[in-house]
Amino acid sequence: MALRVYDLSIDMVRATSDLARRIERADPDLARQLRRACTSVPLNMAEGLHSQGRLREARLHNAMASAKETLACLDVAAAAGYVPETAITTDRDRLDQIVATLYRLIHR
Repeated sequence: MALRVYDLSIDMVRATSDLARRIERADPDLARQLRRACTSVPLNMAEGLHSQGRLREARLHNAMASAKETLACLDVAAAAGYVPETAITTDRDRLDQIVATLYRLIHR
């Protein structure tokens, strides 16, 4: 389960990188925030999955929070009209799956 969610987070980085380039034309700050949040997910996840105890839990919580922040960036971009709502549907599903898996990993 852990390796699959990591791979899913890497796929999410690829997908949101394309969206960030589109968003950057209208709102460079939001695009930077999206990139930081998005890349933080697999980085914290990798650190957490290879840690123990409280550090493991803290890093997985950070990864989950960054996934939620990534989702918020995409929602803001769609609400502001920078990208169509349909452009974030797959990413939204992917992020929901990542958050759910991280939640299970933290609370098992």
